[in-house]
Parts: sequence; C-alpha cells; structure tokens
Amino acid sequence: MSRNWTDRIVGTRMAVDREFEERLGQSEFERQEWGLVMTAVEFDIENPEDPESARLVGDTENLPAIVPELERIANENPMGGGSKKQSSGVLGSLKNALGMGGDDSKFDESKVQAAEALVAEYTDMLQARLEDNGRWAEICEAARTSKEAEGADADPLEK
Repeated sequence: MSRNWTDRIVGTRMAVDREFEERLGQSEFERQEWGLVMTAVEFDIENPEDPESARLVGDTENLPAIVPELERIANENPMGGGSKKQSSGVLGSLKNALGMGGDDSKFDESKVQAAEALVAEYTDMLQARLEDNGRWAEICEAARTSKEAEGADADPLEK
C-alpha cells in the first residue's frame, strides 16, 4: 500500500522536527525515546476530501507496544544522557528486579498518555506548517486519492 501523501511531507516534517526540539526538551521524553514514539505513530488525514474540515491525526494505537522499550531506554542511562525519569536508587532497583517495585501499569498508562499528548501537539504543528506553506489542500488531495486507490484495491467480497 503506497502512502504517497506521507512521502510528500517529509521535508516539512524535518522542519517541524527541528522546531519541536524545544517542546521536546520540556517533556518527559529524551530524543531517543521520542524517536521510538514516532516510529509507532502512523499519520492519517481525516476528511481529506474537504481541506477546510480535514485534520491531520497521529494514530497512536501502537504506542502501548513500545512501552517496554521506552522503559529499557529510560533505565539504560538514569544518570544524565538517558531518561529524565528519576532514579529510585539501589533499593528501588533491587525491588524492581525482584518484582516488588511499583505498579508498572500506571507507568505504562502515564507514559502512553504523555506520548499521545505530545503526538497531538506535533501533528497540530505539522498541519499548521502545511497550511502556512499553502500545501494543505495538495496534501489532502493526495491523501484522498490514496484512500480511493486503497478502496479500489480491496477485495470486493470483503466490502
């Protein structure tokens, strides 16, 4: 399945990535963690047939699957170059290793929620940049034709 329209926004995404660095610095995510988050996000345009009401969205459905890797990254370098997450010290590390640490599901849920919020900010910034550059209607049209082509390629028995 070709996602032509996403290929057309690569340059704009790179510019937004640079601008977003400041906001990323204020978040709980390090650059490496954010890169992992972005690999789990797929972009889509809702209502591409009407650029006025169309909206760029980041599909964050796959984020829970990367939480273990986010935790691994966070625990690799707790003193400096890694996560901004506070180290719980030797005793905390031992408790976690023995399975007696805190409630991991709360960490998972909060990490996913924080990532979803940051992805929403990023997509808003990306759409605004495309609109400001006069490219939004073109990108919406490309997304619309891509969705139509996907529908045409679908098995008629599945419809």
